Amino acid sequence: MTESESSESPVVLRAVRADITTLHVDAIVNAANSSLLGGGGVDGAIHRAAGPDLVHECRLLGGCKTGDAKLTRGYRLPAKFIIHTVGPVWRGGEHGESDLLASCYRRSLAIAAMNDIRTIAFPSISTGIYGYPIELAAQLAIEVVGSELRGRTQLREVTFCCFSQEDLQVYERLLAVP
Repeated sequence: MTESESSESPVVLRAVRADITTLHVDAIVNAANSSLLGGGGVDGAIHRAAGPDLVHECRLLGGCKTGDAKLTRGYRLPAKFIIHTVGPVWRGGEHGESDLLASCYRRSLAIAAMNDIRTIAFPSISTGIYGYPIELAAQLAIEVVGSELRGRTQLREVTFCCFSQEDLQVYERLLAVP
């Protein structure tokens, strides 16, 4: 666990291994596909747990571009909001993947700021079926979130929610580095 500098009080950055749909935070981030209508992995789990009203609201959003993010209610989830973001498919790292993944985190945090979200949980965006290497994705996530939080946030806690023990170990090791 680390703390990021802030003008008020430090933001706690932490990693946990959990089902993101069970976390009691203001918002969870969904690693969505561009249709926003559900899919596999984290996206499917969030849609199942939130219930049918989520897909109805998502239909009204008209999809989402890679690197962008959109907000919906949380419906049946403990989280009040879901921030849906579309990560890049890994194609070797030479096709702008890191810029697009960084944009997912920046846009999600910008939406959080606009909606007075104080606690947020991110999955490991793009590391599932999209194939982004966990080491690279986790390092980028922590760097971008840390950079975005410096001195200008209402956030109090950012959780990196990991699916596997192996992913959790990567995040914990990277968060422990000063």
